[in-house]
Amino acid sequence: MRKNSARARDNLLISSSNGDTSDSLFCSQCGSLMFPNGGKYVCSSCGEEKEIGASHVIVTGSNDKEMTVIKEDVATLPKTRIACPLCAHTEAYFVIRQTRAADEPETRIYRCCKCNHSWREY
Repeated sequence: MRKNSARARDNLLISSSNGDTSDSLFCSQCGSLMFPNGGKYVCSSCGEEKEIGASHVIVTGSNDKEMTVIKEDVATLPKTRIACPLCAHTEAYFVIRQTRAADEPETRIYRCCKCNHSWREY
């Protein structure tokens, strides 16, 4: 546990507005994460305090989560017998995707073989 705290402390340095990276979010005494409290960083383990000082900027990247569900070329997808809600045809292509959290059931995405209408079942 101690090695992981030291590794995380080395990796999580924040930059203040003047470019100084010596100020970190980890306690210099015990290595625990410090939290802001009353204008100071306070260690919840040993109680050490540090002044917050200048404002900090933390920049993170974003991941676009766009996904092609079913492309136009669906002839290679498996078929199942299910009624299309648009034309009532009883055969559709389907694909199963995990679109939500891992502890949630997967999403079944269908496309009608006759009218190409797409719909989902959760």
